[in-house]
Amino acid sequence: MAIRVKVLGCRRLVLLFVFLGLLLEAQAGKIRYSVSEETDKGFFVGNIAKDLGLQPQELMERGVRIVSRGRKQLFALNLRSGSLVTAGRIDREELCAQSVRCLVSFNVLVEDKMKLFPVEVEIIDINDNTPEFQLEEVEFKMNEITAPGTRIPLPSGQDLDVGMNSLQSYQLSSNPHFSLDAQQGSDGSQQPEMVLQSPLDREEEAVHHFLLTAFDGGNPARSGTLRIRVQVVDANDNPPAFTQAVYHTSVPENVPLGTRLLMVKATDPDEGANGEVTYSFHNIDHKMAQIFHLDSYTGEISSQEPLDFEEYTIYPMEIQAQDGAGLMARAKVLVKVLDINDNAPEVTITSVTTSVPENFPPGAIIALISVHDQDSGDNGHTSCSISGNLPFKLEKLDDNYYRLVTEKTMDRELTSQYNITVTATDQGTPILSTETHISLQVTDINDNPPVFPQDFYSTYILENNPRGASIFCVTAHDADSNENAQVTYSLVEDTIQGVPLSSYISINSDTGVLYALRSFDYEQFQDLHLRLMARDSGNPPLSSNVSVSIFVLDQNDNTPEILYPALPTDGSTGVELAPRSAEPGYLVTKVVAVDRDSGQNSWLSYRLLKASEPGLFAVGLHTGEVRTARALLDRDALKQSLVVAVQDHGQPPLSATITFTVAVADSIPEVLADLDSIETSSHPDNSSFTLHLVVAVAAVSCVFLAFVIALLVLRLRRWHRLRAQTSASVLAGLPASHFVGVDGVRAFLQTYSHEVSLTADSRGSHVIFPQPNYADTLISQESGEKKDFLSVPQSLLEDKKETFSQVNLL
Repeated sequence: MAIRVKVLGCRRLVLLFVFLGLLLEAQAGKIRYSVSEETDKGFFVGNIAKDLGLQPQELMERGVRIVSRGRKQLFALNLRSGSLVTAGRIDREELCAQSVRCLVSFNVLVEDKMKLFPVEVEIIDINDNTPEFQLEEVEFKMNEITAPGTRIPLPSGQDLDVGMNSLQSYQLSSNPHFSLDAQQGSDGSQQPEMVLQSPLDREEEAVHHFLLTAFDGGNPARSGTLRIRVQVVDANDNPPAFTQAVYHTSVPENVPLGTRLLMVKATDPDEGANGEVTYSFHNIDHKMAQIFHLDSYTGEISSQEPLDFEEYTIYPMEIQAQDGAGLMARAKVLVKVLDINDNAPEVTITSVTTSVPENFPPGAIIALISVHDQDSGDNGHTSCSISGNLPFKLEKLDDNYYRLVTEKTMDRELTSQYNITVTATDQGTPILSTETHISLQVTDINDNPPVFPQDFYSTYILENNPRGASIFCVTAHDADSNENAQVTYSLVEDTIQGVPLSSYISINSDTGVLYALRSFDYEQFQDLHLRLMARDSGNPPLSSNVSVSIFVLDQNDNTPEILYPALPTDGSTGVELAPRSAEPGYLVTKVVAVDRDSGQNSWLSYRLLKASEPGLFAVGLHTGEVRTARALLDRDALKQSLVVAVQDHGQPPLSATITFTVAVADSIPEVLADLDSIETSSHPDNSSFTLHLVVAVAAVSCVFLAFVIALLVLRLRRWHRLRAQTSASVLAGLPASHFVGVDGVRAFLQTYSHEVSLTADSRGSHVIFPQPNYADTLISQESGEKKDFLSVPQSLLEDKKETFSQVNLL
């Protein structure tokens, strides 16, 4: 229960205010209670919840608990009632010995706010100890000539209680020779003395027996007795005398056992037994009597148990010297214990947090630490530190408390766990220290997006792939952990040629494997460009993108396509024209083909697969040109059937063939005659159409022959004129392009090649003849005048470039 200030009187209003001020000051500081010793376990001490301003049920919720440095927990919290109770039997004498006030201090920690409330409980003494004497019987020897009024100091009784419960009075049993007188000591204690009232007569009574009783002031009062035996001896007129009234010595607390601490000396001038002095402890505490040993003959004091500065800083003793006749003298001995640094600091983790998120703000409390050193002076001064380059720091609080707080933000991806070593060091010599370890786990937050190892990926796939084929695998790594590092993959929606990308490609959301949803065609598109997204499972989720290019590789899946010669639509073979006078190497026709594939798959080669006259024709391997391999003979058939194969260079190679007929004739009429011979009797209705065809061909042939004759005449005239006017030296300097000979005419004629395609059905046949461009006119090199429309442009002769018109004969 809280300490109440009792007001003894109300003489003045000012006195009342003083007491009220003291009460408020006491309440504003520590929480104070009092309880009697020897109470049962669970005895009510005070309503701690009320004094903390909390409800009883809040004690457990807010982590309220007692924090103390004591080796034994004296008090406990009743979390149901919110009261402070005793944790067991309390012995005031064991805690505070003879102290007037026995105060037990501890702290109450409200853990959720890391706040300490100091509490002080006064232990009230009860009369539970009986006054005792160190000895059960004491013997004195008195000379019979001792004068009345002589005082004989008696052993003092000891009562461990304090106040009124301590030893209050002595009583000596009734006798005719001695009375009791109690003297007040400097420390307030009573020193009993026996006073001789009448002379002693050894012959009358040699021994006297008394009983000294010590009483305390308790209710009921307790008492203890001491038997006193007084032996009357012959006269001894010189008592022993000490060389010093007070003996001082200082020894370190780690002095070895058995070490001589000091020696007391008392002398007696008497002779014989009256001069023999013996030494003994007088009025010494029981525990002290066990620590020190006094040689009764030499007066040497030595240690027989370890000294402890933390228990006693000064050991006071009283030494009594007595001669053989019973005369006594006393001296005081003060043994001062020097503290040595024999106690390492004690570190107590009062409260600690074992795990924090990585975004824990700077200044957040991790642990509350208490440091205590039982030594004194510099040996008891402590400092606390943490080792290593850690993102934490210690902040000192009152009463040697420290709190461990974060100094900067942590990153779990760099360090997921911290082993914090807290070192407490004193300032003694040698320096002693204590280490304690705190393990702190840093929990993850989603602060890292998935990361692809590359910014761009490219891969290849052969066309005509099966549906569902695996194309490529991407992997993104997330530096976070658990669900924050679980990555799912998806396509960023797009279109390819107006079709959604998702109809071409799919991705496994867990593994990142790309699959083809359809078979790709290189001829349709050669590459796909898409973007992939990697998203983690954190909250909020984080994502990143990466570009992927898929290149479709060509396969040899297209056969060569022959564009020329074009096959008639009725299924018959085409006819090409070769003059009978054609020399070896004459260009009959050219097979033109293309392949939709690319690269090596589109490289084409031509070969003559089959010919009705082997060795007559040859096909250019790479050009597809069909030329005569030798001169035509009269025995050669007018119709030559050729089969040309076109093959690509793919693996495996693909090929196509075309079959056409080469008609051999020297002139157009022969061609027409051959056409008549080719025509079958199965088409009598086509005679009129054939007649018109023949007339048209004849007219075109006449125009062509007239053009050739005119060209030859013009060239011959020009050649003769230039030869007459120009010397040989001049002729040597002229460019060769100004002369046209037989080779030039032949080249011109070859340039003006014609094509005749004949079929058995004359309605499906067609003949192609060259037609000069009459829009162009030749300008004479000499006069610059315009010639007639039959003149051939010089550029036509020099460059051998002609234009052709096609006449389709239906």
